[in-house]
Amino acid sequence: MSGVEGERFDLVVLGGGPAGMTAALRAAELGARVALVEKDRLGGTCTNDGCAPTRVLAKAARLLRDARQLGAYGIVAAEPSLDLEELLAATQRTVYRLQEKKQAAAHLERAGVEVRERAGPAAFTAADSVVLGDGGAIAADRFIVACGGHPRRLPIPGHELAMTYSDVWGLKRAPASVAIVGGSSTGAQLASILAAFGSRVTLLEVAPRILAGEDPDVSAALARAFAGHDIDVIAGIEAVDAIDRPAEGLRLRYRLDGAERQLAVEAVILAVGWPGNLDGLDLDAAGVATERGYVRVDDTLRTSAPNIWAAGDITGRMMLVQSATFEGRVAAENALRDEGRSARHAIVAHGGFTDPEYASVGLTEAQAQTAGQLVETGTVPYADLDRAVIDGRTEGFCKLVVERDSHRILGAHVVGEQAVEVVQIVAGAMAGNVAVERLAEVEFAYPTFTAIVGLAARQVVHALRLPSDEARAWEAMGRPRVAEWERRET
Repeated sequence: MSGVEGERFDLVVLGGGPAGMTAALRAAELGARVALVEKDRLGGTCTNDGCAPTRVLAKAARLLRDARQLGAYGIVAAEPSLDLEELLAATQRTVYRLQEKKQAAAHLERAGVEVRERAGPAAFTAADSVVLGDGGAIAADRFIVACGGHPRRLPIPGHELAMTYSDVWGLKRAPASVAIVGGSSTGAQLASILAAFGSRVTLLEVAPRILAGEDPDVSAALARAFAGHDIDVIAGIEAVDAIDRPAEGLRLRYRLDGAERQLAVEAVILAVGWPGNLDGLDLDAAGVATERGYVRVDDTLRTSAPNIWAAGDITGRMMLVQSATFEGRVAAENALRDEGRSARHAIVAHGGFTDPEYASVGLTEAQAQTAGQLVETGTVPYADLDRAVIDGRTEGFCKLVVERDSHRILGAHVVGEQAVEVVQIVAGAMAGNVAVERLAEVEFAYPTFTAIVGLAARQVVHALRLPSDEARAWEAMGRPRVAEWERRET
């Protein structure tokens, strides 16, 4: 039954981030009459105040780091200093350039999508209609909800004294000292960046280790690297009790080993989760069920309302840009074709722009073993890589996880310079179902960081003692780790 009736479409997409824009474009491509509603600016969190601007901050942090190397290469220069206000202004200029490059509204309109940008928040009045914040109304046979998420605040006394990720853009200078609560990807990246900017950083995490969703070797390597950068990592805390303001600065009270501890800092940043933007949507009016702060969907991204799908961060499934675009396309195809296509995320390369970078794809060794798979791993330190020695970036490793029987690559985990780029090589091999012995045969350019993938593959081939021609070639070398440029015929 319809609520407030407005102009009617085949499909309406709520949210103009990567998931929403992809869904709208794919729906238009399939011939539907489509409208996209965005309450504010197109582009979503990533372009406007998420991973894209954070990469600008990470670039600045890398430049400061690299400046310390200049003397080793015979370059004489003054010690650089940071103007954070100018950096944040440059970051905003970069965001504008990205928006200009994308020309999102024009692109959508050329594709035949009707765009309602800066329409204010939308609220369902029934399963087939919404009212908009600008006073308009719109109706559709089908909807895709792709409204994204927002930083979570802890329900503790004094939470309003803390910043979240989104507040960082208002800083005038790097705080002298900062406590970051949350050691997953957002917290780890902020810790690395602010430490490079000169802040004394303490990173607190409830889990027994930072980056708890990554391979334990990745967590351990980043913890060691952070210690080397004077970042104090406190993992395994029991709770954060309160934040208060004494005479000056802030005081964070938390529990560890059953006792209350206190930390005096200039600033506190909460990086403790990313719930979906559910407030104001009035999903109950449409019969859409939610769970743990997200819209509940099945593997086809259909909600509990038969004519409504959801995609992106608001589902809480895989909160990454690349996954949001994938889900947007799947949601559009399922909404319009009713094909029941699954949106399971099998091969998702991801990582963080920490120093050093980390990246992963596929299963960890423990996950594969838990699933009952017999695996072989190959781990090569960056110190074995000529490019790493040349660039003075020998910290880190590349680890491949391979199924013994099939020789399929199940996962890769990388810490080190350009790790987020390196892991893409393995993701491509996994998507192409390339056996590890074939990956070992790839003639990677020399000297490069990506060549470490070939070294790790050769190590696995050596360990498996495969009876193939390729394996015999590596076995003849007699060592699992050989020079990356070495080749030998059988």
